[in-house]
Amino acid sequence: MEKVTRENLAEHLLKYQLEMVGKNFDDAMSTENWYTLWTMTTEEHNAFKRYAIPLIKKTLKCNKGKAESTFAFFDLQFGLRVSDKKFNKPTLWQKFINLFKFK
Repeated sequence: MEKVTRENLAEHLLKYQLEMVGKNFDDAMSTENWYTLWTMTTEEHNAFKRYAIPLIKKTLKCNKGKAESTFAFFDLQFGLRVSDKKFNKPTLWQKFINLFKFK
């Protein structure tokens, strides 16, 4: 594993996050809209956050508050959606479509 620097921090965090859900960077680059298709559980997200914040703090040589805000920005831009729901229930959009179906 290569050393994490300022230049490759975001790529490293993205790869780490994808590995947590059983995917890799090549899967993401070959899948259109991968960021909307794949999700993490709350537990996985919390584990990722516990890993990322100290790494950001060490790599960027900043305090905990700055590391947390940097993580929040990264998570907003590149983070997977967090969902503990089973996808058996219809989405709001599916419910809307079903309202207008003729029976």
